[in-house]
Amino acid sequence: MNKGNILIIAANPTTSTTTGWPVGFWASEVTHPWHIFTEAGYDVVIASPEGGDLRMDAMSDPFDESGYSDWDERSKKVLKNDLFKSKLNQTPSVSDLSIKDFDAIVVAGGQAPMFTFEEAESLHSFFQEFYQTGKPTSALCHGTAVLRYIRDENGAPFVAGKKVTGFTNEEENDADAAAGQTVMPWRIEDELTALGARFEKGEKWTPYVVADGNLITGQQNMSGEAVAEKILEMLSKH
Repeated sequence: MNKGNILIIAANPTTSTTTGWPVGFWASEVTHPWHIFTEAGYDVVIASPEGGDLRMDAMSDPFDESGYSDWDERSKKVLKNDLFKSKLNQTPSVSDLSIKDFDAIVVAGGQAPMFTFEEAESLHSFFQEFYQTGKPTSALCHGTAVLRYIRDENGAPFVAGKKVTGFTNEEENDADAAAGQTVMPWRIEDELTALGARFEKGEKWTPYVVADGNLITGQQNMSGEAVAEKILEMLSKH
């Protein structure tokens, strides 16, 4: 029995302007929530700002030769699922979707959001309007980049005064050190704090979720399951 519908939004693939790498979404930030939601009886739609085929960040792929995410057994299982694989092909654009059709949304992270979300105006408006319905509205890791660009009806930053989390400066430092160069063009923690957000964080690389009303944010790629569980908790109360 289908309990309802949940939307996962992942960034369209692009090329990093800082590293020159092809970039996309982070695997576990889509696979882990998808697993939690489907196991709980929800149907999941995967969409993107522009629609079309999606691509994982290579280092997030547990089958990548780098071995960086070889530990991620859940993603290995989900990525072999034919239904899931089909959902990464020809994704619908958020502009073609109706807010009323979904019970909750998750904006997944990865590297691509940091380079593509500024121009994703359809995503900005979809997120803001979904939030206003009171239904669980979430963003995860670098997916919280979307919060930088949303303004309320008076033109004020959406995040001003709200408790949020996202990829931290400490985690960015680790990522830069691992890559031997600056990976991201700007930093989530710095920019959201500058916009007036009440930025909170847990230990680096440890699951951490912040809920402020129906706005849910997850700190980094280790937080996907925790974000999904928080969404299910909220849905169970309604």
